[in-house]
This record gives sequence, C-alpha cells and structure tokens, in this order.
Amino acid sequence: MTCADAIRVVRSDTVPIPTESDPQKMSSRPRRPAPLHPAARPLARAVQEGRIDRREFLTRATGLGLGAAAAHALAGWPGPASAQTAITRGGTLRIQQNVKALRDPRSYDWSEMGNQTRGFLEYLVEYNADGSFHGMLLETWQINEDATRYVLNLRPGITWNNGDRFTSADVAHNLARWCDSTAPRNAMASRFPGLIDPATGTLRDGAVGTPDDLTVTLQLSAPDITVIANMSDYPAAIVHPSYDGGDPFTHGIGTGPFRPVSLEVGKSCVLDRDPAHPWWGTEVFGGPYLDRVEFIDYGTDPSKWVDAARNAEIDLLYETVGDFIDIMDAVGWTRTRTESAATAVIRANARAEIDGATPYADATVRRAMALAVDNEICLELGHAGRGTVAANDHVSPLHPAHADLGPAPFDPDQALADMRAAGLGDFEHTLVTLDDEWQRNTGDAVAAQLNDAGINVRRVILPGTEFWESWKEFPFSLTLWNHRPLAIQILNLAYRSDAAWNETGYANPAFDALLDQAMSLNDADARRDVMRRIQTMLRDEGVIIQPFWRALYNHHNGRLVNAEKHPANEIHLYKIGFSA
Repeated sequence: MTCADAIRVVRSDTVPIPTESDPQKMSSRPRRPAPLHPAARPLARAVQEGRIDRREFLTRATGLGLGAAAAHALAGWPGPASAQTAITRGGTLRIQQNVKALRDPRSYDWSEMGNQTRGFLEYLVEYNADGSFHGMLLETWQINEDATRYVLNLRPGITWNNGDRFTSADVAHNLARWCDSTAPRNAMASRFPGLIDPATGTLRDGAVGTPDDLTVTLQLSAPDITVIANMSDYPAAIVHPSYDGGDPFTHGIGTGPFRPVSLEVGKSCVLDRDPAHPWWGTEVFGGPYLDRVEFIDYGTDPSKWVDAARNAEIDLLYETVGDFIDIMDAVGWTRTRTESAATAVIRANARAEIDGATPYADATVRRAMALAVDNEICLELGHAGRGTVAANDHVSPLHPAHADLGPAPFDPDQALADMRAAGLGDFEHTLVTLDDEWQRNTGDAVAAQLNDAGINVRRVILPGTEFWESWKEFPFSLTLWNHRPLAIQILNLAYRSDAAWNETGYANPAFDALLDQAMSLNDADARRDVMRRIQTMLRDEGVIIQPFWRALYNHHNGRLVNAEKHPANEIHLYKIGFSA
C-alpha cells in the first residue's frame, strides 16, 4: 500500500484504523494521568546518552506506566506516527496454525493456545512489536519507586459477553488463581512470587486490594519490575469468575469481540464476531474488522502450508520457517519479519536418571557438550542464517540490561578431554527434537558437531503430539523458547529452582538470589552488572547450548492489514482486517 493509499478518503464500507504506536489516543474518555515514575527521567537520560537503545527505553518506560506518546516526549523524540490505513469491515480470516487442545489458561504452555482464545479472553496489558506496553483491560498503572506497590486502573465501561460488569473484583479473582501454586501445571505462580504466601503457596493475605470497582492495588513482599510484563504473557488471559477450569471454549465467557464456535484438535478452531456483545475496545482501538476467524491445522510439514497457500485455502501463515521463506516469496505472498529473542535451547536435564545414574548433574559434562558446538554453524544449518548468533546465556541483545559476554567458547578437543575426565567418554547421548523443519535441522547440526568431536550422540525425532506431551522430561533435547519483553521473565520461568517450566533441572540458590536482585533494579547500569553475573553463571555451569536468536517471519496473501509477525508469536485479532 502506498502513502497515497493510506490517506485517501475511504468508502462507506471501509473504516480507518489506528496504528498500534499509540492506540490510547483513540479513546474519547479522559485517561487518568499517571504520575511520572522516579526512574523515568534517568531512563530518558540513559537513552539520550546512548547507554540504552530505543527499544529498551520503550519497554522499561511504558512498563513503568508511561503511555507511548509520553515516553516519546520524555526521550525528546517526535510523537508516535498516527497514519491511518483503509480497511474493509467483514470477511473470514483463515490462519494456518497448529490447533492445540485447550485447558485452564494459567497452564498454557504454547503461544498457539493463547491465540486460539485471544479473541474472547483478553489481557490486562498488551505487548507491542516495538517493545512497548499498552493497557488493554487496564487503562493505566502506577508503580512505586522500589517496585513493591502497584496501582492498576481498569478501563470503565467494560462488560463480559454475558452482560456482567468487569470490575476490580474480577482482576482480584484472576490474581488469586494465578498465585495458586498448588494448582496443577499453573505457569503463572512463578511469575508473581511477591504476592504468594510461601507457607500456603497461595495468594498472601493483604497482597491484593480493591478500594473501588475500577482500582486494584498490589502490595509485594519483595521488589519485582516484571509484574506488568508478566500480565501481557499468553497464560495471563483473564477469565470470568464462573470459570472453574477445563476447556475455555466450552465455558465461552469473555470480554473480547469474538465468541468461540468450534474447536477440533489438530484440525480447526473457529471464532465469530459476537453481534450480541458490542466490544468495549472499538471506541479505544477501532475494530474488530473481521466477521470470522478460522485457525486451520496442516501439521508441522511446511510444504503442506505452501500447498494451502497456493490453493488459496488460507490467508495468513502463523510463521514461515527456513527454506520455505524463499519459497513463499516465490509464491507471491507478502513477507513480514521481526527481530526477536525467540530461540532454540539444547539442554541436558540435570535430574534425569539414565540406567540408575544422573550423567547431566555434572557441570563438567554439560560444559563439555557446549564446548563442542559452534553456534554460528547451528545458525547457518539450523535456521538458514536468519537471525543472530547467541552465546549460551539466554539473554538477548534485545533485552533490557543485556550484558555482552562475547562469543561462547568453542573447543572440541577440550570438550572430548573433559567428557573423558568425567567418565563418559563412551557414553551415548540421545538428542530428541520435534519433527519440524528448523528444529530438526538445528538438532542435526548439534548432533553432527558432537559426533565430530568424538562425543557419541544418537538422534531421535518425534512427531508433535509425542514431543509436546513430554517436552520437559527428556534427558537431552531441544526446546523452542519464545520471545519475552524482559530476560528476567525467561530466566525465572526456565532456570529458577523448581520453576514450573524448568526443563534443565538446574537448581542453584546463588542463581536464584541474583534473579531476586535483578528483579528489584530499575537502574540500567546496576541491573546490567547483575545480569552479567547471571549470564556468566549460566555459561560457566554449562546449563544450555543456546546457539542463536531467531528472526521471525510470516507471509500473507497481500490483502491483510496489521498481520505483521509479532516477536512473541501473538496474533491480535481485533487489529487485523482485509485491505480496501
């Protein structure tokens, strides 16, 4: 679409939509002003002096409660762009995506699950591709100087699709659910430790307050700068108080503009715009523009996605990978790309028992495996060079307070010597991966290098259903990890002792203490110093082989607006429509 197209007068069957740079300005209601957080001006100075980049500033400043326009003004930048694009109202959007079985949203462990319910189960906060946050069900928020007290201000006038008002009691109810560490597979409990009573494993008395119907207060037991970011993550979907677990599609109550119609695992997931429930967000964001959304599952073989595109069976690919990026270009579809902190982690599980022994409990063994792998080769062979080389520390240059440790060491001769010294010179390791294009190729590249170094590796490649069922339990495997706004979020989820998604079996009280310290720091330089120690500890103890950061791609048929690939794989259905 040209600039002239973007500003032309639209027909009666089209509507103008805002860009996502500052959607708050679309609201006709006056926003409650947020006082400037004490850390905001030092952050602005840091970006002006070149000590942090634009993305880091937006992530941290908007996380403190600044709107996008206020953040730009504080940094001395021009205001966010406000161009409009013509979009047709109506139509059915067909998305290629794996369709997964659903369960309690707080236990979601795949982005696809969040996308399947995002049309009717909404979030307090939304994360944008530029690194900024904006309120969804929240209008504004304030955080005190040491990040121990949060005030959450809800948007007025929101209703559930059964007619109930959305109030602070609903938010408090969800917080209590998230903070119940006794609930099976609850991935949210590890995200809010400052609200949980360690004696009961549930929400601490006095941690959450509701002084009125539109205000929620949080009183944390320890500083935590990740609260807002965690509220934007895909397991943080807000459910109605009547929901008591199980498939959210069956329950069906939400605040979003769509309603669930049908879900058949491995085949399709369908949502319709809900004509009986006018969406609160139309006044704020515009949209929704679509009448119907269909997620269609073509399996994990990208060649089937290409066939579906050529046969006009779909409009949008969830993600385009590897060699199929060029193939989809040749088909004539529109490519979009985003830099991200999405990655592949090849990890040994320190707790895994093999023939009565725990071979990966020895850090020498884990370090030896990492020493034998050249990460640059993994990027080239595993992801066709599309991304950047990583350094075995799971903290991306895109993340605020990233510390540059330099390249991960590569010394295959030393790797074999160390493996033999650990008594595992003749041991056969079994590397398990999902049977899809780039994960399979990356696993092959790692296994080949280990074998070349004299470390014996056997490959096992599993279909999706079998791999996903046991992804945390394999002794040695590759796992996809999504982008998250803050590295501390990932580190808490993946490497904190006994975290819900800790697949490495890594348990180190000193590491946990450093995470606690990092969660309390808003100062860029102080936090980077702590992050350097965290990253060094992960590398020195051989916790992971983490070879690259993935650039993410998708393709659409050229008729869509606002369908660009999101760094965290989110599909914001209310924004997407067909171009006029």
